[in-house]
Amino acid sequence: MKELIKLIRIHQWLKNLFIFAPLFFSGNFLITEKLTGSFYAFIIFCLNASAVYIINDFKDIEKDKLHPTKKERPLASGRISKQLALVAFALLSGLSLSFAYILSTSFFCILLIYFCMNLIYSFGLKSISLIDVFIIAIGFVLRIIAGGAVCNIEISHWLYLMTFLLALFIALAKRRDDVLIEKMTNEKMRGSISGYNIEFINNSISMLCGVLIVSYILYITSPEIVTRFHTKYAFISVIFVIAGVLRYLQITLVEKNSGSPTKILIHDTFLKVTIISWITFFGFLIYYYVPFH
Repeated sequence: MKELIKLIRIHQWLKNLFIFAPLFFSGNFLITEKLTGSFYAFIIFCLNASAVYIINDFKDIEKDKLHPTKKERPLASGRISKQLALVAFALLSGLSLSFAYILSTSFFCILLIYFCMNLIYSFGLKSISLIDVFIIAIGFVLRIIAGGAVCNIEISHWLYLMTFLLALFIALAKRRDDVLIEKMTNEKMRGSISGYNIEFINNSISMLCGVLIVSYILYITSPEIVTRFHTKYAFISVIFVIAGVLRYLQITLVEKNSGSPTKILIHDTFLKVTIISWITFFGFLIYYYVPFH
């Protein structure tokens, strides 16, 4: 059972919390019916994502055996058989798609797109540089779209943009870790790495950091936000965004430890405090300040 839990990567389910973003920012987070729908969507997306992780590990067994940390994964280490992994994949993918259809046809369509895109990614596109990180970023945008679809919430184009830029930045930071490991081990870990080097990735993530921060500043100081929140002081949240981005950049460039974004979020206190502060700030604006103005 312990190895099965490792196989489905429960710690990666944190990524699916993006599903709740449209509901939170719409101001409807405290409406039980909508919150319940988002929770169901979250669980279903988690099951589907786990199926994707299984088939990805199945496809990469031989490559993972050469990786200093991935070699300990259940399939690469041999602690889980290929047959059992395929059964788990079929069960999780079948259940998640069935439940998604019952929950909402639009949500089902989005989940199916996510599922098919990641299957194609696992069996080929992950070996093409740039395409691999763009697919990862699009996967996060699909989570946002799914969260809006299940609650019938119209999503701001700014939320799409911020999510895409942030995910692309994190994906490139992860590739930097892959490049460093490949240089240390002299083993070819994945096909797409040949299209990257440290200089290219450093320049790319620096550019994305700048674009992300400037885009956020333009958004948070726009007349749309001032009107919606009835205050011009929403720009204070820029502090948390810049602090969070710089901390992740520090982890990537100084500590050289950007291989697992989820584990970074779980273990890095600075990032957790920054994110919680940002969420709390907007929670105050949306659910306390705005209703009284």
